[in-house]
Amino acid sequence: MERCKNVWLAVSGLVISDKGEWLVVNKRYGGLKGQWSLPAGFVKNDETVDEAVVREVLEETGIHTEIEGIVGVRSGVIKGDISDNMLIFLLKPLSFEVNAQLDELYEAKFYHPDLLMKEGKQSLLLEQLLAFKKERMQTMLDGLNPGDQFGYTSYKLFL
Repeated sequence: MERCKNVWLAVSGLVISDKGEWLVVNKRYGGLKGQWSLPAGFVKNDETVDEAVVREVLEETGIHTEIEGIVGVRSGVIKGDISDNMLIFLLKPLSFEVNAQLDELYEAKFYHPDLLMKEGKQSLLLEQLLAFKKERMQTMLDGLNPGDQFGYTSYKLFL
């Protein structure tokens, strides 16, 4: 659609192990090149945002996850021309053997946030997530149908 061509929708996943370590990636490209950040990527036209974040985390790190909820939203405008939006999810890891996608990443690993901050190569988003409180998370309601007239093949609410 012409009206949405400069509107981006991305997702990122905060994956926290039982030991309190965060799954982080060090990107080879873009504005975060050489910095630790969350696994992230764009939503495809045939998937919901929760499906996209599970796919992106798996593609970038080899880690299987399940959705716990939405932590927050990042929204900005790039050079007055592109609306850049990202939903940040909390994910539970179902596997722990990291296999980094080395064409896009230098490295991916579970890393304790305190050590991450001491290293000083973290993204602004990672820094701000230190104050994250799970009680404020929005959880997913699935299996809903707002009416057949809309033609949804998938419909979820995060409240």
